[in-house]
Amino acid sequence: MIQDIFPYQYKNEYTPGQPGESSTIMFYDGRKLLVKRERDNIIFPSYREIRKCEEEAFPQIEYIYLFSIDSQDFYLADRPKNHSYNLPGENPLHESLQGYGWEDIQICRHASPKYLGFAGITGWQLYRWYDSRRYCGRCKAKLVKDKKERMLFCPECGCMEYPKICPAVIVAVTDGDRILMSKYAGREYKKYALLAGFAEIGETLEDTVRREVMEEVGLKVKNITYYKSQPWSFSDTLLVGFFCELDGGDTIVLDQDELSLAEWFERKNIPAEYEDCSLTNEMMLAFKMSECLEEGRMGTKD
Repeated sequence: MIQDIFPYQYKNEYTPGQPGESSTIMFYDGRKLLVKRERDNIIFPSYREIRKCEEEAFPQIEYIYLFSIDSQDFYLADRPKNHSYNLPGENPLHESLQGYGWEDIQICRHASPKYLGFAGITGWQLYRWYDSRRYCGRCKAKLVKDKKERMLFCPECGCMEYPKICPAVIVAVTDGDRILMSKYAGREYKKYALLAGFAEIGETLEDTVRREVMEEVGLKVKNITYYKSQPWSFSDTLLVGFFCELDGGDTIVLDQDELSLAEWFERKNIPAEYEDCSLTNEMMLAFKMSECLEEGRMGTKD
């Protein structure tokens, strides 16, 4: 999945400070990030490159420490609200940044090397948090960055803000050799997926599974089993995957506001191809491949 970057090690301890010459600088503008394509790889600018044109192209920039991967430090280039970069599109890039340009954040889903794709999307999650938490929601005073942990606090009323993480479930509903698959309504993503939904106040993740399945397809489930979790920075989400079994009738009552369709697929007919990115895809393929593993065990006994 997107966070599986072995042998590289992601280190998210908060250690604020100024970037060094070799530090990687992450520039974001809405859904876009500044990146260079080199054959099949992506590259982010270093602070050494940025310094050569900092005053002209990036005035009033603050550098915020994000995280490290192995010994490589990553920093967010934080600009004042409503301040534009003097970058590609309006005029040619400065010589030190030739080859860099704005790309949609979706480039991170399948970027190579993989650890840079993970860095790009994780940095985007933190960029959106910092960008939307500039003032206190209680008293409107300007928030201040804490020096010991990744937290913003209000010097006037003491309100504290931590990074936004939303727990959500991915649910594989099974019935023997069948699995329930669906397609979202009104979204750009048009491929088959599993059921999913955010946890609500006061409910366990298991209760979220039961509620979401009932709300979206009108089915009861039992034997809810945890599979695996995944940070999904595209939506500030911590995804938690569960398998569960159908409990009762299999007639689908579709919530058309959430889903365009939902249908049962036999294990061998699951329309999923391998991609090394999402928990949803891994769970679908895990169910599909379990038949092959069972057949292999039976063949061994013979």
